[in-house]
Amino acid sequence: MRVLSGIQPSGRLHIGNYFGAMRQHLQLQAENDGFYFIADYHALTSGPKPEDLRQNKLAVAMDYLALGLDTNKTVFWCQSDLPQVTELCWILSCVTPMGLLQRCVSYKEKIEQGISPNHGLFAYPVLQAADILIFDSNLVPVGADQKQHIEVTRDIAGYFNNTYGETFVIPKEHILESVAVVPGLDGRKMSKSYNNTIEIFEPEQSVKKKVMSIVTDSTPVEAPKNPDKCNVFALLKLVSSKEELAEWEKKYRQGGMGYGQAKKRLAELLIEYFKPYRKKRAELEQNADYVRKVLQEGAQKAKAAAQKTLERARKAVGID
Repeated sequence: MRVLSGIQPSGRLHIGNYFGAMRQHLQLQAENDGFYFIADYHALTSGPKPEDLRQNKLAVAMDYLALGLDTNKTVFWCQSDLPQVTELCWILSCVTPMGLLQRCVSYKEKIEQGISPNHGLFAYPVLQAADILIFDSNLVPVGADQKQHIEVTRDIAGYFNNTYGETFVIPKEHILESVAVVPGLDGRKMSKSYNNTIEIFEPEQSVKKKVMSIVTDSTPVEAPKNPDKCNVFALLKLVSSKEELAEWEKKYRQGGMGYGQAKKRLAELLIEYFKPYRKKRAELEQNADYVRKVLQEGAQKAKAAAQKTLERARKAVGID
């Protein structure tokens, strides 16, 4: 199966990114034909500063490589290195109904978050469809709340195939293993836009400081506590063994334990979890040219696959 996924370089990656998607992307590469890319064209919709975008692209690449992305099994590149994608995006735009885009929830959500509306944000699903269809992707891993993105891609491919004949492989969504929303420091979903994140490769002292600042309720130390409503416990679920987690749940429900104890242990576990990857990440920071070379070589492989699909589409519409 060919599996495709992209991630925006909109900031330093955090543990919500990792446990929500990245970990499973890395697991899927073992038994599938992986195509993973850094979605820098998509990132432009939020108007990043040019230098920030350059730095974030390189940082995302380093993070993925440090965490175990295997370039012998997975093609890894930057979206902007493939002009074939933007050409296909235009071709697909010409068969995409306005009504389909107007129904997309993600555009409405972005506007509600205060992002200034622009055509790129509105037409985002068409570029996303081009990303997926140009590689004859079979599976696209997404969270359950992102299923509409793949449904739109399937619709666009269907409109094209019905108009010009069978041209594109119709992809299927691969719903990622259910992971409860990773809470941020303030209890909301961990997100760069909320400034409530713990970065994957954040300095250890900073990790400790942030964990100790996680918002909790005012339940007294001696009183029982509900682990199901605690942000600290929700994060402990991600990095604790089943046995240790059971012990923490028991302590919560019995009372006599302060949240500070749980926070201290959470900081230790987070640092311990990512410690094996820190050395590799530090090595990559000292060898940025190697990282750029990996992306360039990945782009060449991706172009070869993309060109074949683009030629089919061009021939189908009569501009070959």
